[in-house]
Amino acid sequence: QVQLVESGGGLVQPGGSLRLSCAASGFSFSHYAMNWYRQAPGKEREFLAIINLDGTTNYADSVKGRFTISKQNIKQLVYLQMNSLKPEDTAVYYCNVWFNGQDYWGQGTQVTVSS
Repeated sequence: QVQLVESGGGLVQPGGSLRLSCAASGFSFSHYAMNWYRQAPGKEREFLAIINLDGTTNYADSVKGRFTISKQNIKQLVYLQMNSLKPEDTAVYYCNVWFNGQDYWGQGTQVTVSS
């Protein structure tokens, strides 16, 4: 059974940093691309970043240059390092995998950027 569990969210001041983690299980982690999304109140879920099987990455324009996605295959973990955080980055952050024709999501972790 596919399971994704995010952690690392919290309250941070503008300009600060956070690192989110996502622990994956139930599938061959190294064989699938992993994604990070976020959803702010009243807004649609927004794609942020993808890390492919070969380690190449791609980012949404809104986070390019500030956020970095990475993974550890042996630990089945995917990370999102977030720097230079802004109040508009406040949202629930989700990791995601497309597996066997279906999207899987974690429960999300809240990130609040406020002074």
